[in-house]
Amino acid sequence: MMVVDTKTKRCLYLQLVCLLLSTLKGEGFYMGITYVQNAVAKGAVCLDGSPPAYHLDKGFGTGINNWLVQIEGGGWCNNVTTCLVRKNTRLGSSKQMVKQLAFSGILHKEETFNPDFYNWNRVKVRYCDGSSFTGDVEAVNPATNLHFRGARIWTAVIEDLLEKGMKTAKNALLSGCSAGGLTSILHCDGFRALLPTTTKVKCLSDAGYFINAKDVSGVEHIRAYYNDVITTHGSAKNLPVSCTSRLNPMFLSTIFGTKYPDATFYTQCSLRFMADKNLVN
Repeated sequence: MMVVDTKTKRCLYLQLVCLLLSTLKGEGFYMGITYVQNAVAKGAVCLDGSPPAYHLDKGFGTGINNWLVQIEGGGWCNNVTTCLVRKNTRLGSSKQMVKQLAFSGILHKEETFNPDFYNWNRVKVRYCDGSSFTGDVEAVNPATNLHFRGARIWTAVIEDLLEKGMKTAKNALLSGCSAGGLTSILHCDGFRALLPTTTKVKCLSDAGYFINAKDVSGVEHIRAYYNDVITTHGSAKNLPVSCTSRLNPMFLSTIFGTKYPDATFYTQCSLRFMADKNLVN
């Protein structure tokens, strides 16, 4: 009998919540997958080296110049072992992703089910790097063939969407659930910077804020866990400078101790971003 640890249970629970929320408003419809093939040459690839992907339903009518970009959730992998587990799943390879994905809830195309965004350009960005799109390690170990390139995926996908019309957006909303919600926080300023100054930009994090606290079993693990994520994926250099530049390392060590100083970036940067004018409260 397989024993599932507390961290895995929590990740599975969050994924289930996100799935249920996405299906509350109507059954939805299906959109085909788009592979960003030119991203491969830039090293912007999933854990297994396959190209990143997304699903797009184009806007119409009054929403033709508005964009909703939703980032898929799915937890993280914090070391080689857990990343190898993801490598041959949809969370680590676009080869394993379904070709048709249901668009429901905030992605639905019918006004009855989605009155605010039904006629916007609606995008679902698939998640296959395991670092909330923050990793960037150049070297690839031939023994594992793991690619830690989440930050490059983020850039490649957004650039592709800009070329498909998002560069003239009137309104743009970056959203996500769980690990995707954390992505919307960490990349909020970067998303804003890539769009015209005339574009109204907001970021929405759904269940994407993870606090430094004991879990339901009374165990503290979040600092060590995120430290492992950042170390494995080489994420520190890709976290928002607008946030990390304001945080004194001595201040962080005083609050969280010196054993896992890098791990505080995820939590503390998230905290500072909660006050960001682009973040939906």
